[in-house]
Amino acid sequence: MKKLLALTAFAALTLSANVSAQEGKAIYDKACQVCHSMGIAGAPKAHDAAAWEPRIAQGLDTLVSTVKTGKGAMPPGGMCTDCTDEDYKNAIEFMSK
Repeated sequence: MKKLLALTAFAALTLSANVSAQEGKAIYDKACQVCHSMGIAGAPKAHDAAAWEPRIAQGLDTLVSTVKTGKGAMPPGGMCTDCTDEDYKNAIEFMSK
């Protein structure tokens, strides 16, 4: 019984570690940089504060919603198949500064 309890606790800790938000730079590097580094298909370039300013003014929740549904050449979810809303927010914040 103690082994089962220990395994259950370990599994719970492992699962909770996997749902933590990823860092913005890590998301950008794996999923966003392909388009946002060069502004492909109208994507705002990373770290171009002026390009991001009107987008940021809409609010992060609106931007996350846009990423999740897709826009223009960006498919739903962008290029990140395992991102949470928090991951998208982190990536947007990283790119917009």
